[in-house]
Amino acid sequence: MHVRLRLFAGLRQRAGTDELALELPDGACVADALAQVGWLTGGAPVVMAVNRDYADETVVLRADDELALIPPVSGGAVAPQVHARVVDGELSVDVLVERVRDPRAGAIVTFSGVTREVPALEYEAYVEMAEAKLESIVSAACARHGLCAAAAEHRIGTVPLSEASVVVAASAPHRAEAFAGAREIIDELKAQAPIWKREEGEWVAGRLPGGPGPDATSASRDSSSDR
Repeated sequence: MHVRLRLFAGLRQRAGTDELALELPDGACVADALAQVGWLTGGAPVVMAVNRDYADETVVLRADDELALIPPVSGGAVAPQVHARVVDGELSVDVLVERVRDPRAGAIVTFSGVTREVPALEYEAYVEMAEAKLESIVSAACARHGLCAAAAEHRIGTVPLSEASVVVAASAPHRAEAFAGAREIIDELKAQAPIWKREEGEWVAGRLPGGPGPDATSASRDSSSDR
């Protein structure tokens, strides 16, 4: 399939044109397109946009899509890479570490909340709202702490003993910012994301967002298993 690649500023100058035509197999994603033009980016950080919406490397491309590579803008820094997802299946810290790697980063901090003391925990989420809230939380932490990139994933369904229900990764030029950003993400996720936990058949009591204490329905506001 044919994909139109738009280039700007230094990338345009390096390529000698503002547009390239890429031929990719059906089902290819942004990462596949980037692999074809590695000579152009040279490992430098870029932000991707597909049809004028910011996108990460996992976005699947369609025939005649417009993929833009956006270098740092004048007077500003590269926009941080943000990833947030609710997952029905096992989580991987290693996968999130790869998502937040950045040539500007001197530190990567990770956090895993795992099931302890009981055979398993059960998680339920208002998935669409939870993912939007996670993205907002991760984006805010990036802006507040100057992170290069950050990612958060929360699992739903059954989470057996010692397996992760939530993982967070944050990268920054220095460790203090990376630690602070990762801590903010997990704390805000636990306080704001519409995710509920059931332990041994009972919904765990938690707090309503912004509320003073446990709510009357005992719907859990604790979105991690590090009780």
